[in-house]
Amino acid sequence: MPIKIPNDLPAAKTLASENIFVMTETRAMTQDIRPLRILILNLMPKKIETETQLARLLGNTPLQVEPTLIRTATHQSKNVTEEHLLAFYKTFEDVRAENFDGMIITGAPVELMAFEEVEYWQELCEIMEWSKTHVHSTMHICWASQAGLYYHFGIQKKLLPEKIFGVYPHRVEHKSSILFRGFDDEFMVPQSRHTTFLREDVEKVSELKILASSEKTGIYAVSTKNGRQIFITGHSEYDADTLNYEYERDLSQGKNIQLPENYFADNDPTKPPLVSWRAHANLLFSNWLNYFVYQSTPYDIKKVK
Repeated sequence: MPIKIPNDLPAAKTLASENIFVMTETRAMTQDIRPLRILILNLMPKKIETETQLARLLGNTPLQVEPTLIRTATHQSKNVTEEHLLAFYKTFEDVRAENFDGMIITGAPVELMAFEEVEYWQELCEIMEWSKTHVHSTMHICWASQAGLYYHFGIQKKLLPEKIFGVYPHRVEHKSSILFRGFDDEFMVPQSRHTTFLREDVEKVSELKILASSEKTGIYAVSTKNGRQIFITGHSEYDADTLNYEYERDLSQGKNIQLPENYFADNDPTKPPLVSWRAHANLLFSNWLNYFVYQSTPYDIKKVK
């Protein structure tokens, strides 16, 4: 089934060129199907790229998905036009009275700041609290996973001695986890972060389960026991060239950035990246949509709580 997106969203043309079945709002109105309503709080600066990455993964399942994009009202993005935001984004106040089958909160380039110093922290806390009664399952990605674990369970992030940057092997720890059903013994995930949270802090919280991890980068996936909240530390949604963009950006800014590990062919930045994570990224989002959203969400969206 297709992903239902606004007629003029830039991602539509990109996804259509990749043979991903896209259904515009106009055509969707002719079908008598209740799509899964997925709220996306996009905190990334390059919003159009992130929209496309997430739409690509949400659209590669047998389910019809209707994403709703929201942004923070307390922070003005500098990397996307106001016209784009006005055309395709809502604010929390616009959706506060609604219910959603699922929600995705993206990462954000604010990890070196204390949570309380982030400009939109209070707004984010309000949204995360609201999600507990208006969203069936919420996936937190990268910085959002740290923010969510801190807000909901008091787990503080820790500064790493050096940035984790590259594509790393991971393993499933919780073998019966349906979030990782169909995964190989080892799977690759892009990581790009300066901070982490400690295993011993997570293990102290009885409501949480560690699902997957990496020897090099630590915990990758944590879930509450009922799957209503999922925390993913990496960037499985990244495009082939996203780490390259970050590498070149940091170089141009004079930062002490190392070559991303396990990324360029022969570790040569003049060669194209080797994409080793795409299949498992699709499986991760497919499993989340199927088992944590579609299989258990009420048919009547008003009963989601």
